[in-house]
Amino acid sequence: MPLSAPKTRDALRTSARLSGQTLLVLLMTAVALWILGKMWSVVWPLTVALLLTTLTWPPVRFLRRHGWRPALAASAVMVAFLLAACGTIVGIAVPVASQSPQLATGVEDGIQKLRTWAAGPPLNIGDDQVTKALDTAVEKLQESVGSIVTYTVSGVSTIVDGVVTTVLALFLMFFFLKDGPRFLPWLARQMPGRLATDVPQVTARSWDTLGSFVRGQALVGLLDAVFIGLGLWIVGVPLVLPLAVLTFVTAFIPIVGALFAGFVAVLIALVSNGPTDALIVLGIIVLVQQLEGNVFQPILQSRGLGLHAAVVLLAVTLGGSLAGIVGSLLAVPVAAVLATVWTYLREQLTPQS
Repeated sequence: MPLSAPKTRDALRTSARLSGQTLLVLLMTAVALWILGKMWSVVWPLTVALLLTTLTWPPVRFLRRHGWRPALAASAVMVAFLLAACGTIVGIAVPVASQSPQLATGVEDGIQKLRTWAAGPPLNIGDDQVTKALDTAVEKLQESVGSIVTYTVSGVSTIVDGVVTTVLALFLMFFFLKDGPRFLPWLARQMPGRLATDVPQVTARSWDTLGSFVRGQALVGLLDAVFIGLGLWIVGVPLVLPLAVLTFVTAFIPIVGALFAGFVAVLIALVSNGPTDALIVLGIIVLVQQLEGNVFQPILQSRGLGLHAAVVLLAVTLGGSLAGIVGSLLAVPVAAVLATVWTYLREQLTPQS
């Protein structure tokens, strides 16, 4: 049966129109991302400040409802937040520093045990071979001094950028806490026509979404800290409390945070309790991280953000592949905000019965 010429032309026109519109949307998205990249030195502190503000806004709101002036409430919560952050750092650093001689001795003993084990069967690596390997490593190290200097300068630059970002984010956080409720009315006055209603509503919903993300991430970090801390305590690893606190703090940094906290815990178990307990600690950390990645985080964030668990996992994977650690950190809240905008658009475009 021959094809209908009019229907074929209509189908081709429709396909061409949809393809053109899709290409235009992709082009505008690429332009927006390019602009975002050029403004990243401002966008990143702004994003950090917003995330911190969602975490500290509830106590500020409580104080303001009980008669505190906005600036005083914001200042009090900021001081409490900074004290808590500094206390966390001190709580980790002081116990580690007090036991540093013991840890250093443990490291030396651990290295000696490894050399003794390597000298026996099945490896049968003699001291002369170890010395030769060390000499080769030193020679390669000397050959790559230039690269090390470059990496060091790059690292110092990264630290300076991090300090600047932190200071700017804290200033923005204070102003958000102090003047946050004024933002939506001001934004409504700047928008013409219906946008004066739509944009503030979408912004308010997005703010609630970010708050759910931060609270969910904090709860996931707390569960990680509790389970890993219990495991370390049962095994008998020292510095349980600092390691648990470190696990909670690094839970806000996807991938690298978990790896770093796990590496520190396994290292301390190795130098303090020996390789057997270190392997047990490694197994505990892997088990908890698997529970976090496949159970805790998808369920908690999917409930708090209105996203399916599969969407959360895909968003984290895509964000990590596109922008590394920062992409993994921002993937879920960005996906949730986009879902919030899409839900609002559907509500407005759905015919009212």
